[in-house]
Amino acid sequence: MSMNSRSDATSSQIMTLSKVAEYFQIHRSTLDRLVRKGKIPYFKIGSDYRFNKDAIDKWMVGRPIKA
Repeated sequence: MSMNSRSDATSSQIMTLSKVAEYFQIHRSTLDRLVRKGKIPYFKIGSDYRFNKDAIDKWMVGRPIKA
């Protein structure tokens, strides 16, 4: 496997704060609040938040649905 193939596959699984806010269709400040409260799985690279798409998808499935 070439290095570019791995980079392309990995980069599609790692999302920025803006991309996750767009993905969930929520305001960026709402997502930032979830991150600061530790309610959504994330990791940091330097001072930037990053999200693994599989991890946030699993987190979303585990959330209760309120009527």
